[in-house]
Amino acid sequence: MAEVKTGDTVRVHYEGSLEDGRKFDSSLDREPIELTVGSGQVISGFENAVVGMEEGDSRTVTVPPEEGYGPHDPNLLHKVDREQVPDEIDLQVGAQLQATDRQGQVIALTVADFDDSTVTLDANHPLAGQDLTFDVKVVEIVK
Repeated sequence: MAEVKTGDTVRVHYEGSLEDGRKFDSSLDREPIELTVGSGQVISGFENAVVGMEEGDSRTVTVPPEEGYGPHDPNLLHKVDREQVPDEIDLQVGAQLQATDRQGQVIALTVADFDDSTVTLDANHPLAGQDLTFDVKVVEIVK
């Protein structure tokens, strides 16, 4: 039977969880995802996990931050005046916001902290700095 190699297009089911067991994503309630291994469509640790697997194989792999969403970068924490956040936004720690940078790119932000005068926004990916565990099953090697 053929093994998955770089350049192959595969269909996989997965379930992702954090060190504390909380699930952060899963394909189990929808169609498997399709990706071309080595194309950078998903994090490198996920791609590396499927290399060498065969159709029907399952595996559990833990992906370190360096092969996931990177380490948590404290330089991506930004403190802004509370007035810069529109009044209609219900501020809560963990709330996801969007902003536009000077080049017009949309940036995802997470509220890290706030008080009466400032809001601390985190531009790191929400999974940055975390070990990610994936249960992966190769459903099909499309080629």
